Amino acid sequence: MTTTHSEKPVKKRLASLDALRGMDMFWILGGQSIFAALFVLTGWTGWKIFEAHTVHSAWHGFTFYDLIFPLFIFLSGVAMGLAPKRIDHLSWDERKVYYRKAVKRLLLLCLLGIMYNHGWGTGIPLALDEIRYTSVLGRIAIAWFFCAMLVWHTSIRTQVFTAIGLLIGYWILLCFIPVPGGIAGDLSAQGSWNAWFDTHFLPGISYQNRPVDPEGVLSSFPAIINAMIGVFAGQLVSRAQQIGEWKTAGILFIAGVISVCLGWLWDLQFPVNKELWTSSFVLVTVGWSAILLAVFYALVDILNGQKLAYPFVIIGANSIIIYLASSLVDWAFISRSVFGGFINAVPELWQPLLSVTALLLVQILVLHWMYKRKIFVSV
Repeated sequence: MTTTHSEKPVKKRLASLDALRGMDMFWILGGQSIFAALFVLTGWTGWKIFEAHTVHSAWHGFTFYDLIFPLFIFLSGVAMGLAPKRIDHLSWDERKVYYRKAVKRLLLLCLLGIMYNHGWGTGIPLALDEIRYTSVLGRIAIAWFFCAMLVWHTSIRTQVFTAIGLLIGYWILLCFIPVPGGIAGDLSAQGSWNAWFDTHFLPGISYQNRPVDPEGVLSSFPAIINAMIGVFAGQLVSRAQQIGEWKTAGILFIAGVISVCLGWLWDLQFPVNKELWTSSFVLVTVGWSAILLAVFYALVDILNGQKLAYPFVIIGANSIIIYLASSLVDWAFISRSVFGGFINAVPELWQPLLSVTALLLVQILVLHWMYKRKIFVSV
């Protein structure tokens, strides 16, 4: 039997993408409580420093927890960039299949986002004006959708100029053009352009009835850039066999460091702010996203660390379903039902840490069961 040299090598699945997505989701599932539990157990004040990064910034500023959401958007772009495709040369009958799937994904994620918003044992209100329509899943859907339209219909050069134009245009609007009845450069929760747009164009209610919804109308536009930069990163990784795997990881890491530095430099004039999703926030978050992707790509894919990353991989493989379950399923009740007797039997100082561990364990066991049976829920 002979083999031909013209056969293309089979590409390995990018395990680091699932692992990084799973690491991101880990903190939402209950991982953010680990540091408080460790402080109770050890009394070491250093855990308080870590704990401070498991909550969002009050307004201007940045914590690790602020990265979780934009990292998801970035990774949705990476997945698209691994196999980018132009469809504008296809006939309408061929293209409409893609459009139908894209619109279906957009609407379904927005609907699931509304379901998540009104979970927690309450349910979606019957009064339409009492529903919160914006959501994390909705913003991921919007960013992915517009990013897909650009990838499907434009060149990389156009995509780069679009990203730069959005960054600069958003900065000019928020900092140099006065809000109707207000002043230019007002970045407060009440006087910003974001508050004006959410007041006039956002249906239903905002998050906690704030003037600015963190997933509001205007701030969805710069979020598209997080997905677009993810596409560029995915395109780079897809050529790793030609470029070199370690060189690819190095490029991602260095580009990430440069982006973070540029973001904090811009912060001097245009503050890093998650709720406004400022242009400086975009640069800081895509920078850290690229750095983390480089690290996970090196550890998981280049150094074959899939076994060590397995808990993250199984979370990332079913990230949407477990995210929804965090709102719709009372995991704390289940973990107490299974492990409550054991937790109550150990010394009191150990109980917070074991409670967090039990909470994470029951979710990981369910995800392990799904992964082994190849049950993957995606939209």
